[in-house]
Amino acid sequence: MAAKNRPVLVLAAPGEEDARALTVVAPLTSQIRGLRGEVDLGKPRWLSKHSAVNVQGLASLDHRKLSHRMGELSPAQMSKVKAALMDLLDL
Repeated sequence: MAAKNRPVLVLAAPGEEDARALTVVAPLTSQIRGLRGEVDLGKPRWLSKHSAVNVQGLASLDHRKLSHRMGELSPAQMSKVKAALMDLLDL
């Protein structure tokens, strides 16, 4: 991963009963190509540019790497992210 801070969507946070303290995230990007796996967010007030969630870029990282909360997706946006994940993972 790049050495700079990047915005991500937290998809799963670790609980005390989890084997590892890993958080599952999908990166946010302003490089929107209109491809499968991108969920357009428009321009949220907490981001400087029109952005999308890239569900093809799933990653897990130590939860201590997360620095701060920037904002929250609407229920409609989260539904689109869930649908894109289901499509990507053929669920």
